[in-house]
Amino acid sequence: MENNFRTVLEMRSALDEKKISAKELAQGYLKNIREHDDKIKAYITVTEELALRQADEAQKLIDEGNAMPLTGIPMAIKDNICTEGVLTTCASRMLENFIPPYNATVMEKLNAQRIVMLGKTSMDEFAMGGSTQTSAFAKTKNPFDISRVPGGSSGGSAAAAAADMCAAALGSDTGGSIRQPSAFCGVVGMKPTYSRVSRYGLVAFASSLDQIGPIAKSSADCAVILNQICGFDIHDGTSSKNPADDFTKKIGQPIKGMKIALPEEFFADGIDEEIRNSVLKAADAYKQLGAELIECSMPSLKYAIPAYYLISSAEAASNLSRYDGIKYGHRAAQADSYEELIKRSRSEGFGDEVKRRILLGNYALSSGYYDAYYGKAMALRQVIRDEYGAIFEKCDAVLTPTTPAVAYRPEEQVSDPVKMYQADICTVTVNIAGLPAVSTPCGYDKDSMPIGMSIIGKRFDEQTVIQLADAFERTFEAAKPKL
Repeated sequence: MENNFRTVLEMRSALDEKKISAKELAQGYLKNIREHDDKIKAYITVTEELALRQADEAQKLIDEGNAMPLTGIPMAIKDNICTEGVLTTCASRMLENFIPPYNATVMEKLNAQRIVMLGKTSMDEFAMGGSTQTSAFAKTKNPFDISRVPGGSSGGSAAAAAADMCAAALGSDTGGSIRQPSAFCGVVGMKPTYSRVSRYGLVAFASSLDQIGPIAKSSADCAVILNQICGFDIHDGTSSKNPADDFTKKIGQPIKGMKIALPEEFFADGIDEEIRNSVLKAADAYKQLGAELIECSMPSLKYAIPAYYLISSAEAASNLSRYDGIKYGHRAAQADSYEELIKRSRSEGFGDEVKRRILLGNYALSSGYYDAYYGKAMALRQVIRDEYGAIFEKCDAVLTPTTPAVAYRPEEQVSDPVKMYQADICTVTVNIAGLPAVSTPCGYDKDSMPIGMSIIGKRFDEQTVIQLADAFERTFEAAKPKL
């Protein structure tokens, strides 16, 4: 499909003005999936029949003049978000045949909008990883260079959006799992404030960190999607009752006089020079638009990785204990006892990275080690929140690189867990502190691989984050991968 409608907003206009029908739009994306997904492997499940049926239903609303913001928009859904009647695997053998009997709250909201669901995208198993290479079913490739990873854990969603195999997608972000693959694949990814979007129906990884968010071609598109999926949910005890303002409200407003923080630790050794230069060039663009740049410090950053992996692994070990081969999920074919059934089912169903995190989490929570590890990590969590709080007393937002390096080849990092974990240094503090952040493209390296920058905002101030991202996007022309 020659996509003349790059953004969701452009598609909305084209559909409403009858320049294209919902079915034609869906067919174009399905054609792209057939032509390109053999090499990209962004999808685990393609729901072609469902998509075409939903497109017909959407068209009826459009013809009646009752279209909503996302009516007829073809979207992809990360495979850890429950979709009633549609396989939801979490890219794990443990849930290889799991078909949820209910929808996640975000799916109820999107279905009420009459979106067109193209399918379920690949991911790192149970969202644990930053490469989408731990997927049991589809090890996704980067559309800009298929010898490289797309990032993770929402790598399938980011790759599908970048390769025009969906108009936009949903991902989930526990330590950067929306923002990092968005940076690697040259698209825009939004991690909302923790509690802004219901987690009901999101298969849990780390419950105090997980958050669902959109991936699209622009921050304005992310704002439109976020408008439809956020809000209080009685099914999620952590969801916020804070009123959800229109996230598109500040788009296009001048940013003159706004103060943007640049914490020195995010630009120190360990950040690739081309990435540092691209983000600092973007900072200069903000200065030209009238914003004031404020240099500051975040000393706790050097402890963020161990704190994040202790907290997330402890919560993962607790959440994954429900997979015992009895209630649902993979069940070993043979076992002589109850204990052996659980052991074999979990050994066969979980991959190496998931097992690694379960072991780390159980160790951190075990008697004698709880205070030394998990307790200290939780104390550091408050320190990180306080440091961000001090920055936001003086500034409107924080600007950082999204990743310390561009997308890499699997053989360069995937076999080294510590190296993989260190690559999350620019993203994890946002989840630890529960803040909103968006990653948007800001440059390309010598090999034409995308570079992403992150704009971090105050709690529940997605409007400002989106306003700043949009202001930069108007000065920057993002490239498309050549498939």
